[in-house]
Amino acid sequence: MSEAAGLSRSGTRFGGPGRIWAIALNTFREATRNRVLYVLVLFAVGLMGFSIVLGQLSLHEEVRVIKDIGLAGISIVGLAISLFLGVNLLSKELDRKTVFFVIPKPLHRYEFLLGKYVGMAVTLSVLVAVMAATLVAVLASQGGKHDVALLRAETLVLLELWLVLAVAMLFSSFSSPYLSAMFTAALWVVGRNSGELRTFASGKLADTPLGMVLSGVAKVVPDFHAFFVSGGTLGDDTPISIHGGFIGWGYVGEVALYAGAYGGVCLVLATVLFARRDLT
Repeated sequence: MSEAAGLSRSGTRFGGPGRIWAIALNTFREATRNRVLYVLVLFAVGLMGFSIVLGQLSLHEEVRVIKDIGLAGISIVGLAISLFLGVNLLSKELDRKTVFFVIPKPLHRYEFLLGKYVGMAVTLSVLVAVMAATLVAVLASQGGKHDVALLRAETLVLLELWLVLAVAMLFSSFSSPYLSAMFTAALWVVGRNSGELRTFASGKLADTPLGMVLSGVAKVVPDFHAFFVSGGTLGDDTPISIHGGFIGWGYVGEVALYAGAYGGVCLVLATVLFARRDLT
C-alpha cells in the first residue's frame, strides 16, 4: 500500500509523466534485485574471457575473434534478458495481485504499462553498458581498442533489444509468460531471416500462393535483420561488418526511427489490450 501511496503522491505532484517515471524506477529496482540477470551477465563476461583463449588459437586474429564473440555474447545474453523481463515482470504483478495496489486512481493502466517498459528499457541499457565496458577491458588486455564501428554495432544491438522488449510486452499483455516467450522468440527468428523470406518470395516462389504468404509475413514481422551487426549485408548489398566497411550513423538513425515506430505500435496495441484485460 505504501508503494501505491507513493505513486499517487507522484501522480498528484508531477502528473502522468511523474507516475510513469515512478513505475519505471520501481521496475528498475525490482529488476536489479533479480539474480537471474546477474547470472546471464556473468555468462556474457565469461564468454568474453573465453574469447581470449580462442583468439590465441587463431593466426594473429585475436582482436577480431574477441570482437566477434564479445558482440555475439552481448546480443544473445541481451536477447535472453529482454525476453525474461518482457514476459515476466508484468505477469508477476498480475500473479501476486500487486497490480491492484499500483493501479489506483489517478494511475491509469497505460501509465502502468509504459512505466514498466521504460523501467525495463533502462535496465537493459545499464546491462548492455556493463557488458560493453567488459568488452572494452578485454580488448585493451589484448592490445585492441573499442572503435566507433563497434560502438555503432552495440547501439544497433541495444535498439534491437528495445524492440524485442516492446514485442514481448505486447504478447504478455494478453497471454501467459510461456506463450509470450514462445511467440516473441519465434517472431525474432522469423524477423532475423526476413531477408531470406523476401528472396524466396521474389525468386523461386514468385507468383505462387506460398510466395505471396512469405512476402506478406516479411512485411508484417519486425525486420530484426536490419539490426544484424556483423557477417551480413543489407538488401542493397551494403556490408555490415565491425571489421571492414561498416554502415554509418545515418543508417543507425534510420534503424532507430524504425525501431521507435514499430515498438511504438506494439506498445499502443499492448496498452489497448491491457486496458481491456480483466484483472479480477
